[in-house]
Amino acid sequence: MILRESIPFGESELTLETGRMAKQASGSVLVTLGETVVLVTAVSGGPGRGGDGGGDFVPLTCEFQEKMYAAGRIPGSFFRREGRPGERGVLVARLMDRPLRPLFPKGWTSETQVIATVLSMDNENDPDVLCIIGASASLHLSNIPWSGPLGATRVGRLDGKFVVNPSTSQREQSELDIIIVGSRDAIVMVEGSARDVPEEIMLEALLFGHQAIQSQIALQEQLRAAAGKEKKTVVAPVEDPELARQVRELAEAPLREALFIREKLVRYGRIDAIHKEIDAQLIAPGAPLAGRGPEVDKAFQHLKAEIMRGAIVNDGRRIDGRRFDEVRPITCEVGLLPRTHGSALFTRGETQALVTVTLGTRRDEQRVDALTGEYWERFMLHYNFPPFCVGEAKMLRGTSRREIGHGNLAKRAVQDQLPDVDSFPYTLRIVSEILESNGSSSMATVCGSTLALMDAGVHIKAPVAGAAMGLIKEGDKVAILTDILGDEDHLGDMDFKVCGTRQGVTALQMDIKISGLSREVMVQALEQARTARLHILDVMTAAMPTTRSELSQHAPRILVIRVKPDKIRDVIGPGGKTIKGIVEQTGAQVNVEDDGTVTVASPDLKAAQRAIAIIKGLTEEPEIGRVYMGTVVKIAEFGAFVEILPGTDGLCHISELSDKRVNRVEDILHEGDEVPVKVLAIDRQGKIKLSRREALAELARRDGGGSAAPAPQAPPAE
Repeated sequence: MILRESIPFGESELTLETGRMAKQASGSVLVTLGETVVLVTAVSGGPGRGGDGGGDFVPLTCEFQEKMYAAGRIPGSFFRREGRPGERGVLVARLMDRPLRPLFPKGWTSETQVIATVLSMDNENDPDVLCIIGASASLHLSNIPWSGPLGATRVGRLDGKFVVNPSTSQREQSELDIIIVGSRDAIVMVEGSARDVPEEIMLEALLFGHQAIQSQIALQEQLRAAAGKEKKTVVAPVEDPELARQVRELAEAPLREALFIREKLVRYGRIDAIHKEIDAQLIAPGAPLAGRGPEVDKAFQHLKAEIMRGAIVNDGRRIDGRRFDEVRPITCEVGLLPRTHGSALFTRGETQALVTVTLGTRRDEQRVDALTGEYWERFMLHYNFPPFCVGEAKMLRGTSRREIGHGNLAKRAVQDQLPDVDSFPYTLRIVSEILESNGSSSMATVCGSTLALMDAGVHIKAPVAGAAMGLIKEGDKVAILTDILGDEDHLGDMDFKVCGTRQGVTALQMDIKISGLSREVMVQALEQARTARLHILDVMTAAMPTTRSELSQHAPRILVIRVKPDKIRDVIGPGGKTIKGIVEQTGAQVNVEDDGTVTVASPDLKAAQRAIAIIKGLTEEPEIGRVYMGTVVKIAEFGAFVEILPGTDGLCHISELSDKRVNRVEDILHEGDEVPVKVLAIDRQGKIKLSRREALAELARRDGGGSAAPAPQAPPAE
């Protein structure tokens, strides 16, 4: 049975269809908005990585596939076939995974896979939100136990009004661009960027988006009522009270002491030692709980979480002894690497990021082959999280999804603060190496990126900082934590990262594990984040008050001029001969765009200026009334032909050679002579009339303090 239901969604209509495609999947939904169509499937297999249910890990995998045929394009790779997902595919997969994962029941261990495949793509409706909606609908219709459904929307703000699901063209003008995912009762995930938007407007946007998704949730409930499968039964693991009592009796007192050791590695070492002592007494051969290791381990972890959370909400005590709204000590260093174009070391507590900036030319831009077409990216931010930063030793296997996600968050935070390409025609690459991590390394990356950009001489619009907020909720007791540690993130109920300038928010990311978050809590979290951000900006400003006035001596110097499009051929020359000659003569890189923009780059500023002078000479058009220093290229009885610009000459008639009578041209000029001439006229055929007599008179007036005249312009040598 094919079911198809539609609801209004922004300016378009959202349609969910099931029963026609991929019927062997546990759940399958075709999502359509405009001419963008996404097929999302959910399948569960046998026992997965969760094993026998002793662990809390949910074996969920989310995948996003872009098919180039969806936009009528053939892949640009050597194989002409789609390969592994790129950065965008990873980011969309994470958008699906993050809100889905907390809603699986405890005890669910079957391998579960959600795949979103873009089948058709227009240029106005982004498939990312449709993937989240489809993932929720496919799980909700399936036999997989899951506590959905969820709705999702993108929210923009144009002319002071919020917009549901803004189109691609609207997003370019919008002052905010955020994706909101929620259930009927609460927001569960937020991801987005903004242009210095105040916190109160951001809060209203979140509430507006949550209200907008309610019709999606009702639609999914309607589909499930008509075509939903019976859910599999999950037997939640039952804690043995006697086992828990024995673990508590042995571990509670030492854990209460160990959990509040401030140094992370010392704390972890002591907790591991306690764990081993418990295992030796309870599960060693012959011990009372022998063979029940997973249960003992789970009871130990639950006790640890209970102690930490209870100390926060009942005693107001954090692991490292800070107040709830206190930021860890911060140190900032800049310019510490001699050969990089910009560098900064940002340390906050036990989290440390070494951030570098590299300035490149147009040739360094990243080419992206996307469904919407090929485009070039001039700003890249790469985040690396090596195992040594948390004291671990493991294989390096390429960039992880987490690294891509954290780098993208930092990129969105600082991107709008960069100077535009017209005033700063550089390609920029920021790399953040996380050297230590104990919570919120992505926010350290944001702060370090700002410092490194300023150290590189990049005149950003405003410094950007970020802070990560946490939440512990036990019954009616709520604690909002500023600048959370890794344990507070892992054992807490919320991870809310807020980035911005002194004026407002530039990016945010929120993941919530509990079912409800009141307006009052969100207001307090945003206000604490703002206070923390201003404090961090004060520390950063003290270390780097202003952007450096000069670029690094190792950075390329880039100069830009614009020529008329019909002059491009003069710069390039037949077979590229002219432009190659400029490169060989000056050593500078020269790049010519179709619109006439010419970019010249060189580590040597004088070389770049020399190349610009040559290009100007090749493309400049003569001006009436201007004096040029030209070269005589031909002598005739009636005058001399003088080249005033490369490839451009005019006639200086014998009567215009001097203010006295001239019998023969050779009495005044010879081929190869350099001579000042003034452009008197240019006729319709482009013929140029020159005068040596008037040029000399004008130069004499200038030298004598009379009316100023332009200095004669000599055509640069080719």
